[in-house]
Amino acid sequence: MSAHRLDIEHTALLIVDLQNDFLHPDGAYARGGANLPGAAALVANMKSVADAMRAAGGWVVSTQFTLVPGRGGEPLISPHLKQLRPFLRKGDFQPGAWGHGLIDELGPADFSVEKVAYSAFYMTRLEFVLRKAGIDTLLVGGIVTNGGVASTLRDAHVRDIHAKLLTDGCGAFSQEAHQSSIASLGSIAPKLTCAEAVALIKAA
Repeated sequence: MSAHRLDIEHTALLIVDLQNDFLHPDGAYARGGANLPGAAALVANMKSVADAMRAAGGWVVSTQFTLVPGRGGEPLISPHLKQLRPFLRKGDFQPGAWGHGLIDELGPADFSVEKVAYSAFYMTRLEFVLRKAGIDTLLVGGIVTNGGVASTLRDAHVRDIHAKLLTDGCGAFSQEAHQSSIASLGSIAPKLTCAEAVALIKAA
């Protein structure tokens, strides 16, 4: 397949961690004062791609960062995350809870995959789902560019899954982190804007 064409039947939009607890004003991160710069524009850009994929009959897959409840319901949080985001508490990013879900603007997803680390492939069913659905190409956007997005793109690369990075469909908590990650990912994933992705989808 040409780098400038998409086979919609075998392509999915992969939405990385665009969840209520990350982005909604009533979510965990807003409660903790950790607001993502440019979130509204990012979501609008991703919505244009999601709408185009659905109209073309393509797949939309969402990954959901998850804090697994432990004994008594207290979340099992890795030490680095607890230090970075001390405001996280019981009920945040809990499977099945409102905060864990994909934001309304982008739903529904054809598949939702829980994840517990940066990469959407680490200890998840994502690769199984993609292989069974015949998907070998991903359009990837979400948050954060230097975390879940970057790790997922690298893991797709080593699995021979063709991934394209939506440069204005992802974001980070600092512009410097976002831009440096975009630059470093160029060797493993073609880069395109959401508008360019929509054009490719409509031309497929």
